[in-house]
Amino acid sequence: MQFNQRLLATFALLSLSGAVQAADDLVVYTSRIDELIKPVFDAYTAKTGVKVKFITDKEAPLMARLKAEGANTPADLLITVDAGNLWQAEQMDILQPLQSAVIAQNIPPQYRSASGSWTGLSLRARTIFYSTERVKPEELSTYEALADKNWEGRLCLRTSKKVYNQSLTATLIETHGAVKAEEIVKGWVNNLATDVFADDIALLQAIDAGQCDVGIANTYYFGRLHKQYPDIKVKLFWPNQADRGVHVNLSGAGVTKYAPHAVEAQKLLEWMTSPEAQNLFADINQEFPANPAVKPSAQVSAWGPFKADSIPLEVAGKRQVEALKLMDRAGWN
Repeated sequence: MQFNQRLLATFALLSLSGAVQAADDLVVYTSRIDELIKPVFDAYTAKTGVKVKFITDKEAPLMARLKAEGANTPADLLITVDAGNLWQAEQMDILQPLQSAVIAQNIPPQYRSASGSWTGLSLRARTIFYSTERVKPEELSTYEALADKNWEGRLCLRTSKKVYNQSLTATLIETHGAVKAEEIVKGWVNNLATDVFADDIALLQAIDAGQCDVGIANTYYFGRLHKQYPDIKVKLFWPNQADRGVHVNLSGAGVTKYAPHAVEAQKLLEWMTSPEAQNLFADINQEFPANPAVKPSAQVSAWGPFKADSIPLEVAGKRQVEALKLMDRAGWN
């Protein structure tokens, strides 16, 4: 009997030890797919010995989960795409504000929350793409000009349900005001060559196939597609170089409000803004580093330099509801 009790006690201690060890691992909720984020975490573990467990899902379920879990959440960090989503997470009160000199030094202010609740990790430009067979680059100039009559029946767009387009529209509102922005978006809708697309890859393939002549998409989708099909008859164009610049958005992260390991989570977040991690982000997904001291990959660099819009990306979140209503009024499905 005493032996059995000692055996049970030993098992209990071993189980408790295992639970404590598991609890010391950092836990990340991320909407970025495994292949894009795992190499970054593996590099951090190799460097520090800190293990990182991650759970992947769409951004909305992850944020709802964090809200529901409250103080009982196991998550230390939230990683997602688009400043609109990060701003929403901040408004849901599921992130904690940080004061980090490291992040402030590594990431420009327009790519960070003013409260320190989140920071950008990698950038993507949402720019214009065109058919090299049917469009000359000198015909292109700005996002706004795609609403002109000469593009009637020639434009492709992704669905308005995707946050990338909502953020682009939000910056149009910020730049031009709601009335002018709606006029531009209505012009785009009137110029559509076909129904909107579910994703950017399908849009770029439609340009290549002759279904439309121009479209708006994120650069990293083109990077992936061009790597697979180097002879694709599509090129990118940097619009608005004479005025505000190209619309840029980001993937980013913040420490959760009730992070069990907030100090370690901040260390991971700070490291992800460092040149070492920034090179990984840029190379794996053909994105631009959020840290301006880090150069893009050779493939991305080959697209050439451009002037980026300097509007703080918090605007994408603050005007998100307004943008959604405008897009609905304009008939953008």
